[in-house]
Amino acid sequence: MYNVFLFFFCKMKFLSRPILVFLFLSSFYSHAEIINNINFIGLDKISRGTVLNYLTLEVGDDFSRETGQQALIKLYETNFFKDIKINFVDNTLSLTLVENPTVKFFEIIGFKDDEVLSSNVVDQLTKNFSLTNGKIFVEENLRELITQLQSLYSYNAYYQSNFKVSKELDDQNRIGISIQVDENEQSLIQDFKISGGSSFPEEDLLDLFNIGSPDFFLINYFTDRDHFSKKEFDAGIAKLSSFFLNNGYLDFAIEETDIQLNQDKSKISINLKISEGNQYKTGKIVLNSEEPSLPLLKFEKLFDLREGDVFDRKSILKTIEKITNILHNQGYAFAEVTPQFNKNNSDISIDTEILINLDKKIIVNRIDISGNHTTQDDVIRRQMNILEGQEYSKESLIDSISKIKRLGYFSKVDYDIRRHKNNDDKVDVFIEVVETKTGEISIGLSQSNASGASITAGISQKNILGTGNTLKAAISNSDAVKETSVFFLNPYFNNLGHSLSYGFFSKNIEASNLEASTYSISEAGLNFGYGLPTSEKNNIFAEFRSSNINLTCGTDLKNYEAEDCSSEDNLDINISLTNTYNSLSDFYFPTNGSKNQIKTTLGLPFSDLKYYKFESSFKKYSPIFDDKVFKFSSRLNFASGYGGNSLPFYKRYFEGGASSIRGFDFNSLGSKYINDKPKGGEFSLISSAGISSTMDFLGVDNENMRIIGFLDAGTISEKISDITFDELRASVGVQFSWLTPIGPIGLNFAEPILKKSNDKTESFAFELGKSF
Repeated sequence: MYNVFLFFFCKMKFLSRPILVFLFLSSFYSHAEIINNINFIGLDKISRGTVLNYLTLEVGDDFSRETGQQALIKLYETNFFKDIKINFVDNTLSLTLVENPTVKFFEIIGFKDDEVLSSNVVDQLTKNFSLTNGKIFVEENLRELITQLQSLYSYNAYYQSNFKVSKELDDQNRIGISIQVDENEQSLIQDFKISGGSSFPEEDLLDLFNIGSPDFFLINYFTDRDHFSKKEFDAGIAKLSSFFLNNGYLDFAIEETDIQLNQDKSKISINLKISEGNQYKTGKIVLNSEEPSLPLLKFEKLFDLREGDVFDRKSILKTIEKITNILHNQGYAFAEVTPQFNKNNSDISIDTEILINLDKKIIVNRIDISGNHTTQDDVIRRQMNILEGQEYSKESLIDSISKIKRLGYFSKVDYDIRRHKNNDDKVDVFIEVVETKTGEISIGLSQSNASGASITAGISQKNILGTGNTLKAAISNSDAVKETSVFFLNPYFNNLGHSLSYGFFSKNIEASNLEASTYSISEAGLNFGYGLPTSEKNNIFAEFRSSNINLTCGTDLKNYEAEDCSSEDNLDINISLTNTYNSLSDFYFPTNGSKNQIKTTLGLPFSDLKYYKFESSFKKYSPIFDDKVFKFSSRLNFASGYGGNSLPFYKRYFEGGASSIRGFDFNSLGSKYINDKPKGGEFSLISSAGISSTMDFLGVDNENMRIIGFLDAGTISEKISDITFDELRASVGVQFSWLTPIGPIGLNFAEPILKKSNDKTESFAFELGKSF
């Protein structure tokens, strides 16, 4: 009886597995027999032991309807086999098995749009559906992958895409699978309409979506506004709903979403039908808490909304965030501020009850720092505004993280707080850093159309042996300047956070090599500085500098600068005072904050050179949308002599070049001598604006990469008393910045847009070892 059924069971492949199993089980008598032997026929790559592990039967077991059912189900669930024939005769269980093939190779080819499918996505799909080399091939996995590909392309409006599957099975039961993707054209949005609303212009509502009817064709080429994406569509729906909710329309609803394709699926028409409902007014705003000492009346005054105003959920949530931050900064790390909105249909208003649960006041138990393989713990801890044993403050913790980032020692700084498992009134703070290259060999190269190449090289270590001290030894060699300097800085000279620096320098200028007037300057000297913090983000630094200057003038320059050229040796002794404010969120790639600096320099009365300088700079970073950051920077410099002395011509400001107005030759701007050589000036004003972005389009880890579009502009005037903007220059360009393991790299491409016919320009500059 068993043999007759088993033959039938194995041959009737057109029946589904559940039916076969049912028929198989139905044929058995109710009594069981003992299994004396188990034979496997057809095993190749899969071992006998592996099959026995899944079989759930072994010698000595009873073979019955129930045990047979379990064995069959378990073996098919392994996906090891595409066919199983079972035979039980004379107490011997025989299984004839046909193994599924193993994957020899798997590939998806032909895709073009990286926004839909990329190499990274293909790799992930291959892993998710077990189609990597050596894996057992399961037909169902391939079908599911094709289904996901179809969904992925439909999600991005490639409704005409096709997928051709090719399979090759070799004599070793290995299968190669290739999927040819024919994307065809993406369906484009022909028109997009929103109906049913009357309170706001349709154009304003459509602007909430990043997709829609095509813009003017030149603009649309860059914006791709008519390219449909389900992700962007859903994001627009969310923004639309939030817009109405934040304007008091709490009954707002999208009644109908109609997305239609034309006959050849090349065009999409979208029509949203909305229902605005009533616009609610603000009712009573009441704060409640079980803590009697809380200043609830003070918190109520933080709300901008008053009873009778149009209800604005966003405004209320922002105020709740303020209250939460206040409580977090007072030690209540886990305080919760929860709003409850109650509709009053009678007068179309919303009453808001805000429940404040303080939880416990929290103490910092432990601060754990990890990832600092070189940097010493105390270098990081001295940046902390919050210490172990102190009351928790979120603001102090965030400020501490910002200070650590501003050090420039780390490419990434993350933090986390966790409630202590044994003491719920304590938290542990975990800070994880990723160290960047602080010791670097820096090389800089720029190519000038007028004066050739400029090279800089140096060795610097701004975190010596992890102590936080800085040592720099630099050499600069260009057509204009040859400079050597050694500099040491201890930013924490004592427990008060004072800083100490000293160094020496040697500088030679050959102006004739830069097509300037013929003169040369040799200067050698030393400097000593001392600084102290005046606040959390502010620092004052005083520096004493003494050097001997040897000046040699050419014949032409003696006619132009007779007073300065008459004295070849000069002792320059000056002091400077610098005030710096720094609230930047990061050293290399800030996303918010500012850095302001004011420096005054005075040549002392007993020095041969009597002059003063005022130099100020300003940088501001602001996030604007998504991953974009707006940067504005400006610097204003002016200088003059005093006591009847003029400012030495070699102390003037010279502008133009990579660190000034990009796109113009190094130090080439400003008024000229009769021989058309630059004079420099006592006054300069340089500004720059730009937008930086991460480089997600590369499809790789680009956290330490930025691309920046910029506009530079500025002017320089020969005399403070005669400031003119006739020398105004401007340029536009693109900068690529990359924080590499060997230090930051910068590439600049710039094109002047405001220039004069005799200006000397440079379009490309490369720098290694400079922060951005």
